[in-house]
Amino acid sequence: MTEIPVRHADLADRAVLITGGGSGIGAALVESFAAQGARVAFLDIAEKPSLDLVERLSGSSPYPVVYLKADLRNTAETQVAVNAAAEKLGTLSVLVNNAGWDDRHEFDAVTEEYWDRAQAINLKQMFFVAQAAVPHMRRTGGGAIVNFSSIAYLLNMGEMPAYTTAKAGIIGLTKSLAGKLGVENIRVNAILPGMIVTERQKELWLTEEGIAAMIARQCLKRVLVAEDLVGPCLFLASDASAAMTAQTIVIDGGAL
Repeated sequence: MTEIPVRHADLADRAVLITGGGSGIGAALVESFAAQGARVAFLDIAEKPSLDLVERLSGSSPYPVVYLKADLRNTAETQVAVNAAAEKLGTLSVLVNNAGWDDRHEFDAVTEEYWDRAQAINLKQMFFVAQAAVPHMRRTGGGAIVNFSSIAYLLNMGEMPAYTTAKAGIIGLTKSLAGKLGVENIRVNAILPGMIVTERQKELWLTEEGIAAMIARQCLKRVLVAEDLVGPCLFLASDASAAMTAQTIVIDGGAL
């Protein structure tokens, strides 16, 4: 990963839980929080890349990175995993709701089963992960939740209606949780990435033409990568944003 541009001293020793941390954006976030000296745990359903990440980071940070396998579609399993993470870390102070499923799907082909699956992965689990994490934050006197949405719902993208609906819903969830939890010193904000080019994206969806078209739309004329989300996420998790809640940060190179 690229060198972290800012060190947040208050993140050292802080207990951080990241969902979908085994690869892509999530892996960059796991590595970055570990590099800050935080105690980091992450949830992911994909075991091999997650274990590979733990092995790669072994010995490079003050605390061992903790991986817990969990299918976030299963609420009971998710709640057990969140509590297990808190037990292993000693508490929870930061939750990064990163996990998602950006599958493309045709409007006419969407079934009720597909719709429910998309909402379960992209939206429903965020609420229940937060619900399980908040009691641990209360015991520490506060915390920070960072939800990952997307600019996709602002672009009138017709090839992923279930996904964009969920990503819009995350903004509503963010503001509602901020209103509820602010009195307990728990801040809730959201990050809206633009086109972040990961290996998975290139394998499944992105073409050179599509990437070039988005760069042409952006003010910043370069490819955006997972590491571009590190600084904003660290900022929202840290005391540098201590008076900031119910807000969204767009990281899209100026595409909007």
